[in-house]
Amino acid sequence: MTIDEARQRIQAAIDQFGSQAAPMIDLVISEVRSGQGCETANELIDEFDLELQFNIAPTEPEGSGD
Repeated sequence: MTIDEARQRIQAAIDQFGSQAAPMIDLVISEVRSGQGCETANELIDEFDLELQFNIAPTEPEGSGD
């Protein structure tokens, strides 16, 4: 899935399901994380403000811990 496809799927879920879209969005974010990495998924989370609206938190990049 490309980042543009992910954006479209997230926006479609929000448009169709509103505040109940979290499960669908979480699936998209998981697919992006596994295919394109945490950084790309985190960009989408920030872009759509998913943490505040749907409680979908960004993932810490691997190796960022002490």
